[in-house]
Amino acid sequence: MPSGIRLQRIADRVRQELSELLIREINDPRLQHIFITDVKIDKELAFADVYVSAIEGTGRSAEILAGLESASGFFRRILAAKVELRAFPRLRFHWDPTPENADHIEKVLAGLRNKK
Repeated sequence: MPSGIRLQRIADRVRQELSELLIREINDPRLQHIFITDVKIDKELAFADVYVSAIEGTGRSAEILAGLESASGFFRRILAAKVELRAFPRLRFHWDPTPENADHIEKVLAGLRNKK
């Protein structure tokens, strides 16, 4: 079982390589203008939970997640060649609402500052 530091290094490498794949090699219009916010890998290296968000917000989340799921085999094959592991984990994609939440909080704080 890998250490926590090793799991984090693997997750960071997967996030970096997957981000580059999305920018350079994916032509699917469903996957335009999205970004990887986080990757978490379980202790058994069986699953990599990939958290994504988009510039437009949650409006296209179902479409984006469907596009990612359909391309997951391609992603896994390319990532397995770039990140050397005995067995590459299966990719699971999740929507990350954190950027929208942060934007909402920022607007609320700005509104409070303007009231003063």
